[in-house]
Amino acid sequence: MFGLFKKKKKSVELFAVCDGTFKSIEKVNDTVFADKIMGDGFAVSPTSGKVSVNSPIKGKILSIFPTKHAITFVTDEGIEGLVHMGIDTVALKGDGFVVDVEEGQKVDQNTRLAQMDVDFIAQQNKDCDIIVVFTNLDNKKLLINQSGKVQKAQLIGGIEL
Repeated sequence: MFGLFKKKKKSVELFAVCDGTFKSIEKVNDTVFADKIMGDGFAVSPTSGKVSVNSPIKGKILSIFPTKHAITFVTDEGIEGLVHMGIDTVALKGDGFVVDVEEGQKVDQNTRLAQMDVDFIAQQNKDCDIIVVFTNLDNKKLLINQSGKVQKAQLIGGIEL
């Protein structure tokens, strides 16, 4: 009788970081991310103009890179990760980015982490994909059922704990 009811597994919700087009991490134009050397994740190719980059999780900010192109976070469940805005954008030394959060700040999918000037970054011949990578998934499973257009704060999947 008790075997009929399966216990629902707990999961961490994942959200789109901006308006744009969803991209699997394997399709990102950087082998460190595409080969999952840092961990598994996903990316969004943002729309043009100044784009608001929101948090992909509920949790808190761990650190902000001095060059403003990357922000690390931890979920309420202890999963750590990184929002990396663009590829090779560290060379821009912060130009094209405005960070709107601070270390230790609580965040959720409605919290704007940063603003990214996609047009400026593209003019510098940099890829504008916003990559979200989880660095300590261990045996946890990333479950994303998404393709095509997404809107910031849209639920796009989860991490099964």
